[in-house]
Amino acid sequence: MGMATESQFHVLAVDDSLIDRKLIERLLKTSSYQVTTVDSGNKALKFLGLQEDDQTNPNHQPSFSPNNNQEVEVNLIITDYCMPGMTGYDLLKKIKESSSLKNIPVVIMSSENVPARINRCLEEGAEEFFLKPVRLADVSKLKTHMLKTKFKNHQKQESQESSETEEEDQQEDIQQQQQQQSSNNNKRKAMEEGLSTDRTRPRYSGLTVV
Repeated sequence: MGMATESQFHVLAVDDSLIDRKLIERLLKTSSYQVTTVDSGNKALKFLGLQEDDQTNPNHQPSFSPNNNQEVEVNLIITDYCMPGMTGYDLLKKIKESSSLKNIPVVIMSSENVPARINRCLEEGAEEFFLKPVRLADVSKLKTHMLKTKFKNHQKQESQESSETEEEDQQEDIQQQQQQQSSNNNKRKAMEEGLSTDRTRPRYSGLTVV
């Protein structure tokens, strides 16, 4: 597998602050990453292919259902912690609860250095916790997480392809065995019919013709 370049990586940046969004976008683009920015956790989930569904929830708590219309692969999500509505921690939990998104690395940003908050995010599955303002040295740490995930996905894909090939080979073997068995049955049937014909054929030897 060839080494992926930074331009192949796509980062989704989530922050309700326009200034902070512009800053992280500039840092990511300086590092040659593709960047998409949104200003809320709900918009991030919608972009990732999870749609909000309030109608099925009587308590009016937002729940999310998969939407397979997402066309752009996201390799990493970096989100602010303090946002109105859905916090960065809530967004992290939603992503890790999703079977289709849980392998995407998530990095949390915050202007407040609160150890309990940092530990909670890391325990929930965050890869990093950056203190604002985010620096270029922080952004350089993201590549390791994206490469690790990309390598795991590549291994998973190869494993699936290998399993599919083995299944196809097994099906071919079964078909060949069935064809061979059918051929043997036809031969056996033909031999039995030939023997049966010999047994029922009238014998005229020993008869005197007048």
